[in-house]
Amino acid sequence: MRAELIFIPSPGVGHLLSTVEVAKLLVSRDDRISVSILIIRLPFDSGIDAFTENLKKDAPERVAFLDVPALDDIAMAEVKSLPRISFLDFFIEKHRTQVRDVVAAILNQSKSSKLCGFVIDMFCTSMIDVANEFNVPAYVFFTSGASFLSLMFHIQNLKDVESRDVYKYKDSDVELSVSGFQNQVPAKVLPSMMLTKDGSAVVIATVRRLQETKAILVNTAWELESHAIKSFVNDETAPLIYHVGPIINFKSGEATTISKTSEEAIMTWLDSQPPSSVVYLCFGSTGSFEVEQLREIAHGLELSGQRFLWSLRHPSQEKKQVELLKDYEDYNEVLPAGFLERTSGKGKIIGWAPQVRILSHSSVGGFVSHCGWNSILESIWCGVPIATWPMYAEQQTNAFQLVVELGIAAEIKMDYRRDSVANIQSTAVVTAEEIERGITCLMDGGSEMRRKMKVLRDTCRKATELGGSSHTSLGQFVQDVTDNIREGASD
Repeated sequence: MRAELIFIPSPGVGHLLSTVEVAKLLVSRDDRISVSILIIRLPFDSGIDAFTENLKKDAPERVAFLDVPALDDIAMAEVKSLPRISFLDFFIEKHRTQVRDVVAAILNQSKSSKLCGFVIDMFCTSMIDVANEFNVPAYVFFTSGASFLSLMFHIQNLKDVESRDVYKYKDSDVELSVSGFQNQVPAKVLPSMMLTKDGSAVVIATVRRLQETKAILVNTAWELESHAIKSFVNDETAPLIYHVGPIINFKSGEATTISKTSEEAIMTWLDSQPPSSVVYLCFGSTGSFEVEQLREIAHGLELSGQRFLWSLRHPSQEKKQVELLKDYEDYNEVLPAGFLERTSGKGKIIGWAPQVRILSHSSVGGFVSHCGWNSILESIWCGVPIATWPMYAEQQTNAFQLVVELGIAAEIKMDYRRDSVANIQSTAVVTAEEIERGITCLMDGGSEMRRKMKVLRDTCRKATELGGSSHTSLGQFVQDVTDNIREGASD
């Protein structure tokens, strides 16, 4: 008898990639486990289709991908009328009937499997209701870190126990004592969503649902966030925590439309650079800047004198809930006059970037990053220190963690915001001088920051190996799931 797990990722590329990697790990650990990954598509092109098709090709036999039917026109119109900040939650919730029907069909087709649980994304907590209908446990795969998870629980506690609203701390100098952080957390690095009334309500509602789950799988390692993980042990409101990371998709570059010729041109250029000499700049799948800021970045790079590889893209012109980034046809349109000529040979501008391959290259010595959690884990895995330039979501908190808590990053900015969902934007342009200082600190070859990053690289890699902390924690989750076969969790 097999244990069937239903995975429901959030409809975003970063969440899907790490979700698939968890599924692959689970089926590789126990041949009694099968996974069905349910794909919910956004009502516009999110770029997920190309990724999904390539992920299917690489998936093992016991990992299946199933499409969840789209909403009807009436439901879709209702969803589209909502403000951005509540769009995703409501959009996912509206799919509960479709998800229930897909799961029922899975069970009808297989008499040799028992449904043993739902593993849902942190943004899909409404699917706990569907798990309850099937009388199976709901688990959450949390695609951010344990420290940020502890912050979410802290915000919910402020509201439900102390009757304090975190959004009132916007633009204040308040610092919070959060159990998952060793240092006081300034309000200025809280996620944008927490700093709006509607957004903080979404966060608090999410945590209340998280408390209903049996366990939370966090994409982190004990060696990276032991303090935060330990903070949950005595928290009676929190489910069991499994630390199962770093979970990284090493083939993410293959799931894009970039040509192999373009990818190899990038690697050939890196081959020609000295070891640890190149600073890599990339701001995520939706991170972009106005022309004035791009020119300050270019000027800062010139001032630093460092070799650089810069992934430079612009948002789609179509108005969407998520802005897809496109490659520029002519970089001269947005860069200072003569910049490309002056930096020829020393720098290279690219569009989409095969990030893990780049960070793995011996010539890359630093990473100017938006501080998305997947990018952080990739950088740690490769031992490349970071210069922080957060944009949206929880990235400001991640930047604080990297610089202050872990000491593995240099600061360009920790409180910069370009969050269209929460409608909070930084107005000040980050100057070339600020950028130059951050990059110079980042590329200091003898720094303590660089030494710490190399130690963390080695310990986090060992965590995933046989007997390592994450390997063991994932094994405990596997045991929990397979125990449900004997308990007859589903008929």
